[in-house]
Amino acid sequence: MKRKRRNTTTKSRITISTKRKSPGSKKRRFSFSKIFSRKWLIVSFLLILVIGIGSYFLYQLSKELPSLEKLERIDPEMATVVYSADGEVIHSFFTFNRTFTPYEKIPPYVIDALISTEDRDFFNHWGINLAGIARALLVDLMHFDIKQGASTITMQLARNLYFGYAQTIKRKIKEALTAIQIERTYSKEEILSMYLNITFFGNNAYGIRAAAKRYFDKEVEDLNIQEAALLIGVLNGQTYYSPIRHPERSLRRRNVVLSMMMENGKLTKAEFDSLKQLPLELNITDPYKMKVAPYFTEHVRRTLNQLQDSLGVNIYEDGLRIYTTLDTRIQKYMEMAVAKHIDKIQERVRRQSTFIKLKEELGDSAFESLSTVQLAFVAIDPHTGHILAMIGGRDFDKSKWNRVTQMMRQPGSAFKPFLYTAAIDNGYSPASEYPDLPSVEFNPDSTRWTPQNYSGTFSGKMVTLREALRRSLNSVAVRLIADITPQVVIKYAREMGISTPLPPYSSLALGSADVIPLEIVSAYGIFANNGVHVYPISILKIEDRNGNVIYSAHPKMKEALSPETTYIMNDMLQTVINRGTGVRARTVFKFYKKAGGKTGTTNSYTDAWFIGFTPDIVAGVWVGLDDFKYSLGRGMSGAVAALPFWAEFMKMVYDSLDINKYDFPQCSGVVRLKICKETRLLATPYCPDTFEELFNLKYAPTEKCTKHSEPMPYRKTRRKIF
Repeated sequence: MKRKRRNTTTKSRITISTKRKSPGSKKRRFSFSKIFSRKWLIVSFLLILVIGIGSYFLYQLSKELPSLEKLERIDPEMATVVYSADGEVIHSFFTFNRTFTPYEKIPPYVIDALISTEDRDFFNHWGINLAGIARALLVDLMHFDIKQGASTITMQLARNLYFGYAQTIKRKIKEALTAIQIERTYSKEEILSMYLNITFFGNNAYGIRAAAKRYFDKEVEDLNIQEAALLIGVLNGQTYYSPIRHPERSLRRRNVVLSMMMENGKLTKAEFDSLKQLPLELNITDPYKMKVAPYFTEHVRRTLNQLQDSLGVNIYEDGLRIYTTLDTRIQKYMEMAVAKHIDKIQERVRRQSTFIKLKEELGDSAFESLSTVQLAFVAIDPHTGHILAMIGGRDFDKSKWNRVTQMMRQPGSAFKPFLYTAAIDNGYSPASEYPDLPSVEFNPDSTRWTPQNYSGTFSGKMVTLREALRRSLNSVAVRLIADITPQVVIKYAREMGISTPLPPYSSLALGSADVIPLEIVSAYGIFANNGVHVYPISILKIEDRNGNVIYSAHPKMKEALSPETTYIMNDMLQTVINRGTGVRARTVFKFYKKAGGKTGTTNSYTDAWFIGFTPDIVAGVWVGLDDFKYSLGRGMSGAVAALPFWAEFMKMVYDSLDINKYDFPQCSGVVRLKICKETRLLATPYCPDTFEELFNLKYAPTEKCTKHSEPMPYRKTRRKIF
């Protein structure tokens, strides 16, 4: 019994011992731990390696991201906008046609359309939308293709600003990192504003304002819901959905945007059903075309090109605001005056036998080019120098050469006021006399010439300077310049603003030297401004994109003439319009405002001029052909070819606008005296023939007429009575 118990115990111990010392059991525990440890080490190592590589990759990428300073000063290229003096936008200069619009001026349905279409969670994410990324990834996996993107509006803004459209993972990561930084720097409203102002809408339109103008010829504030939806729809493919190239696609895309707005709760079903039925109703404009005062606008651009280096700006990219002197109302009346009369003059010119032959020889195209009547027309405020309106040719699209500022042509008799000014300022008076007789003059090459009057006749009588100017007598002008010398006349012309070469010959009296229309018109303004010359300007001030004034015009003024000489010349030039060569302004066009002026006609009727002034405006017109070898035709004088434009323009301006700010100034140094016609001395009560004339007190006659003295006393005789 004991043995059995012992054997049982031994067997049991052996069994237990065998279990504890089981080699297989011990080997399995050791193998599991070792394998687990090795896997953990490998995973940890790979994880650390991935994190390290990722960190290094992100570190390297961070060097390529825009700096914080750059993010805080987002400064895209903006178009420079040009404004008229009456507040109208007349043009833009740009590399990228983009004009900034503040968030509060963007209609709310533009914002609704954008968010509904591009990023419905915009106001809830911080630059990247993880839920959107997951959703887009799921859709793409289901279709085994890239069907849906996950870019937020902020990521798109980062792309537009800095990274372009390269389809790479690297770009997407940089885009996302930058979007996060943008969200940390700017408010949601600022991000939306930047996005809509920077984004390209196709067809040279950058930003929502340019797009509204390009496709609908509207300001962004005036867009309606369907127009806003169309513009946002274009963003999905600026070329593919272009309203200009593919209006059907654009219409379909617009309706998709409207449906998304409805799904997002921004439109009701009824509104959507109604709006989707509407046509596109585009009103396409060309952003490069200068529609308002193109010659003036081009003159402004050329002036800005000269200023931009000194101001340290780029007029095509810095988003400047240019405030100009142009009055669009006055410009409109100038264009209307031209349109009313130019066709009649054009038809008369082309009826000439010269051009009929030319048409047969050269064909229609060359004939049309050579026979096209051109004109230069400019109006200036003589008190400020502000250019109020300008037309530099018939068609800016065909010829951008500005005949107001770039052309030099002979002014003919329109130059005579400089001659008469020099005479009046040097002791002559309107009553001074010269004979209306032919004279022999010599050209620079010693050949002789005899100046002819416009009528071709000479009266043989003595005429006053007032009468000679009124009738524009060449015979008197060449005698007068011989007495006071061409050099003196040149001196006065220079003082009055003429900069072109003026040869010192007697023919200068008849306007044989070329002048620039803008200069000679501005010089006439002296007669309306009490002798002060204000040089013409086109730009009032320039602001940067933040509204800081970086340039202000300082008009250049100088006293060119004495008040006495100015007053007398003003009065003499009024005579020209009241009863002289410019009288058609009164008799035909019924323009009765106080005004003075002078006609000008060159040899063979090559150039026709009229320059005139009122107390408020000085304006001048040149009419002719670009090739001065060709004539306007016989009889096409300044009074016939140029004056109608001036008179029509002035009448429309004064009939339509309240611009009566000034009157011609009086002058205490000038006196009106009654003169004996025969002796040219102060008239007595007994002079049979007298007239009144103006005199500078310094040069006024002081002696009374001695020829017509008091008659002998009446002798009373006693009557004889028979």
